[in-house]
Amino acid sequence: MLETAIVAFTTFFATIGPVSVAMIFAAMTHGSKPAVKRAMAIRGSLIAAIILSGFALAGETLLSALGISLAALKVSAGILLLLIAIDMVFARESGVSSTTEEENLEAEQKEDISVFPLATPLIAGPGSMGAAILLMANTERNFSAQITVIGALLAVLLITLVLLLLANKVQRLLGVTGMQVISRVFGVLLSALAVQFMFDGLAGSGLW
Repeated sequence: MLETAIVAFTTFFATIGPVSVAMIFAAMTHGSKPAVKRAMAIRGSLIAAIILSGFALAGETLLSALGISLAALKVSAGILLLLIAIDMVFARESGVSSTTEEENLEAEQKEDISVFPLATPLIAGPGSMGAAILLMANTERNFSAQITVIGALLAVLLITLVLLLLANKVQRLLGVTGMQVISRVFGVLLSALAVQFMFDGLAGSGLW
């Protein structure tokens, strides 16, 4: 269970990116009242938790209904996670794990950003959704392993919420350099996990 917990926590931490989410949140809510920021942080985190928990619990059933095999999911999710990892290592932003320029412009016109872009795509984005489905499917219906994955997800979401509530302090403390150091470290770990997922998918595909 320890290995499952470490893999799940690392994957969720890298795909959600609590530190970078907090930095973006601080920039987007600059000038807002503390009470308003706190409400948006809590609401956004709760909505993201519902979305990701839903994908984790119902994702495998959805895959079965669509006729998608676990091997195919591992390969496709591995590719997606590898793209995210590459962006993290080279400190680049993309629409996969962050907001695009068009989304930022739309968010600037909204007073409440708790649903968009905070809950999704910043917290519950394509990478974290895919990771939730993959990690749960990888447990092979082992109840203890599933609880471990859900626990790791909730732990990362709790860390995200705490950092959102302390967003301005995190921004001043870490700065751009500190954020990029953390991003690169987890990017390297995520890239290795992504390749392993692809290897496991290919091995279970029956192609050879």
